[in-house]
Amino acid sequence: MVADERTPMDSEKGILHPEEQSRHRSLTRLAPGPRVGEFVDWYWVVHWDLRDRPPYVAEVLSFPCVNVTFEHSAHRIGGFVNGVCTTKYTRELTGRGLTFGARFRAGGFGAFTGMDVGSLRDRSLPLTEVFPDAEGLAERVLAAESDEDRRVLIEDFLAPRAGDQDPTFQLVTRIVHAMEHDRALTRVDQITERFGVPVRTLQRMFRRYVGAGPKWVLRRYRLQDGADLLAKGWVGDLAALAVELGYFDQAHFSREFTAEIGMAPLEYARHSLRTASDLVGATAGESRR
Repeated sequence: MVADERTPMDSEKGILHPEEQSRHRSLTRLAPGPRVGEFVDWYWVVHWDLRDRPPYVAEVLSFPCVNVTFEHSAHRIGGFVNGVCTTKYTRELTGRGLTFGARFRAGGFGAFTGMDVGSLRDRSLPLTEVFPDAEGLAERVLAAESDEDRRVLIEDFLAPRAGDQDPTFQLVTRIVHAMEHDRALTRVDQITERFGVPVRTLQRMFRRYVGAGPKWVLRRYRLQDGADLLAKGWVGDLAALAVELGYFDQAHFSREFTAEIGMAPLEYARHSLRTASDLVGATAGESRR
């Protein structure tokens, strides 16, 4: 069994403009059962009803994970396998809709299916193209009366297909956990030294199991760290933050942050503070009525 070293289910890390998003959709997470939990972090459910409101574009700085989703929206209906998204993920929410997803652990989908997950990078495939025996599953999941019923349906499908322990997946899990949680890790050579894995072996492992290279995974986690701190109201020396996150200097961090997220770091921080302030004001106004 892989050690249970995963992101807490209540984490908002990776969600861009989390306060703003919370006004437009609900987000719930459900724990997987023990057989599936070796490969799946959690199930996540997004509901929205904007029928009397303008569309909203939700943005996520995705994790290096494969997501299996069951969706009913104005844009598409059905089941899908979504590979690692190496750019900012955007989704327009309009009308009324639902997405129920299973977020596989980094490396988990590769271990679960035996696939080369690199072939899924930046792609979304119909569920039955990856799981031919899943015919009708999406329809049953979307027709279920509750999110718990949906969870049970997906667990019943996945659990019998869970394979045996995979030592390489266990190693990948330890490496990815260190990448995510140890901010001192900013270079691939630090990973190869700590875990005693040659760089070419590490690259092959990450393509096969994770779907993206180790350098990209490190950069994504550090960029998520920066966005998370800024969204929570971080104030301080931006140059010092850039160095802490492993960037050459403030300009390097600002360029990458702006290119990936669409606004400069301090602009993102100010936007987050304004949104939080507006939300507090709206809540106070409702309590007085």
